[in-house]
Amino acid sequence: MSHIVNVAVQTPAHSTVGELLSYRSDEPLLPGTLVRVPLGKRELLGVVWDAPSASGELPDGVALRSIAAVLGEILPLSRNWRRLVGFAAHYYQRSVGEIAVTALPPQLRDMTPEQLARRLAPPKPAKPKSRKAALKQEQAIAEAAEPVQAQAVVAPGLVALSAEQASVFEQIEQNPGPFLLYGSTGSGKTEVYLRAVQAVLDANPEAQALVMVPEINLTPQLEERFVGRFAPQYGKESVVSMHSGMTNPQRLKSWLAAHRGQARIVLGTRMAIFASLPRLTLIVVDEEHDASYKQQEGARYSARDLAIWRGRDTGAKVILGSATPSLESWHASAPEVGRYLRLNMPSRIGAAGSGAASLPKVRLVDMTQQPRKAVFSPPLIEAITERVKRGEQSLILLNRRGFAPVLFCADCNWKSDCPHCSAHQVFHKGDRTLRCHHCGFTQRVPFSCPSCGNPDILPLGKGTEQLQEELERLLRNVQRPDGDPARVARIDADTTKAKGSLEEQLAQVHAGDVDVLVGTQMVAKGHDFRRITLVAAVQPDSALYSSDYRAPERLFCLLMQAAGRAGRDAQYVKAQGSHPEMWIQTHDPQNAVYTALRKHDYPAFARQQLQERLDAGMPPYAFQAIVRADARSQEAAQAFLSAATQVARDANLPHLDEVFIYPPIPMAVQRVANVERAQMLLETSNRSALLRFLNAWQQYLHWLRGLPEHKALVRWLVDVDPLSI
Repeated sequence: MSHIVNVAVQTPAHSTVGELLSYRSDEPLLPGTLVRVPLGKRELLGVVWDAPSASGELPDGVALRSIAAVLGEILPLSRNWRRLVGFAAHYYQRSVGEIAVTALPPQLRDMTPEQLARRLAPPKPAKPKSRKAALKQEQAIAEAAEPVQAQAVVAPGLVALSAEQASVFEQIEQNPGPFLLYGSTGSGKTEVYLRAVQAVLDANPEAQALVMVPEINLTPQLEERFVGRFAPQYGKESVVSMHSGMTNPQRLKSWLAAHRGQARIVLGTRMAIFASLPRLTLIVVDEEHDASYKQQEGARYSARDLAIWRGRDTGAKVILGSATPSLESWHASAPEVGRYLRLNMPSRIGAAGSGAASLPKVRLVDMTQQPRKAVFSPPLIEAITERVKRGEQSLILLNRRGFAPVLFCADCNWKSDCPHCSAHQVFHKGDRTLRCHHCGFTQRVPFSCPSCGNPDILPLGKGTEQLQEELERLLRNVQRPDGDPARVARIDADTTKAKGSLEEQLAQVHAGDVDVLVGTQMVAKGHDFRRITLVAAVQPDSALYSSDYRAPERLFCLLMQAAGRAGRDAQYVKAQGSHPEMWIQTHDPQNAVYTALRKHDYPAFARQQLQERLDAGMPPYAFQAIVRADARSQEAAQAFLSAATQVARDANLPHLDEVFIYPPIPMAVQRVANVERAQMLLETSNRSALLRFLNAWQQYLHWLRGLPEHKALVRWLVDVDPLSI
């Protein structure tokens, strides 16, 4: 008897193909089984989604294609995993098949059952070259076969918890969560995570834990700590990583280890939230405020928010940790709201005193009182020089790579605009190129102005490359304690393209081979630099003048996280007789962001920002979505959005009276790679009303997309809970 099974496959975006496709199978297949199915002329990976039913008589003219192959070597994906995928698809307005298949390892998507079987087969041991080598091989095999006495091994590196850490850990043990761990930079949040993971693994021999960080560059040091702590007890294979920087075979190996339960701890970036963890017991989201947890391409999901949902659905405890929590999480952990339990760790480990007293002193430099066009104020250069002479390190932060944001001709006002985007090409002096950081278009720097022929085209603005060059000039006569000249290094996306280059450069900083480190936000958070005693933000003001209401929050978080890189090793600071400092060069020293930062007073900043959000009716007191249209012209993009608004009103969609639809406008960077972009904001005070409205609207958006008058439309998408507008 043949059976009918519904399979989730990744269909083309905005196609009329249904979410689940029906196929025939000669045998009943459990939900969650991985299969290969025909779709058109292709054969795709799919996931059996529902329990199969015995086929009856199909309507005349209806014929079902058969399952092409079953990947029976892999256990079916759990019901909890399928619920997570289903919720994410529903909430973020994507298809189940898209979420399900993209959550699986890329290498798995193209494998036949035969290829998978070969991949899963244990490797054959190499034939020994001598009798002695053969004996060693036999001994190694015998030792590997012996059972590991896990309970007899004590994990190394256990340190005594501070009073604050012990109190927080006790509350995590005694309460179900979710928790918001608000701990200052250097307060020992990672040690609390380690203890929480240890507790769940000790309590349940099959338990699994998921620990997430916002960026790939933070995974090596985290993996080092977790492997060092847990490998002696559970084996090296018990800790695996998952992120897009890994090769496809590495990702498949980690995914299989987690899916089979062999991996007890999974470390990863946002993609790891969809890891198949059948015995998930604990989820940790470190630096939970970071915007990197929000996917910006394809399905625009928030890994942090999905972690909360997954924990609630599976009964796993969830810990969100940050020194500067997102305002949404801070609001949710307020006593009057009570969705999260807020845990506080205000003091740095090893610091005498507590709170702001143990954190770097914040110095504001009023640049209106400094020499014109000065990149670095004289007092800041003096402070950096003193630290170089004492053998200490400094970190200079500028969140803009390249030498200058634009080249400019004073004679005719020509600028180095990208021919494909409504943005400037950034000047990179090292290889004499102009690069667009939006579409990637690159060209050589012209010898003269392309418009008027003026040979004197000048760089405008500052980038990390220019800061490095200027510091090398200013510190050329400054010597380290060993008599060597000061060494300036730069870490940004341009210097870390090669595989392993980031780890190599960070190792140089940790070894003390760098005196002054210039970098973007990628070095401003999460890194445990032990010798840095001074951090300086050179040009932070530009973020204050953004049209995005989240700009002050992002700037405060970035600067406070950056300040946390200074003075992390209390013993080193004491031995040096140094005083950790955070310098901020600004033209607006009275701004509320800097006022709160001087006191390291995140609660005061959060209160002020939340009051402004409440008065303006913005998140977390309202709920938003953005509908975006990309087209060959701006008129076509906005026409589609206007038509979408009109059809919603004509159809009188559910909850239309509760959802306010703003008129369409161009995006801030309205043209990228010759495609014009427009957006339309939706806002409401009722989250469920917004979701019901969007779900009902989907079919009309698909219908509009197919009309002849919208043939210039390239794509449209919905972004629920957007982080930038």
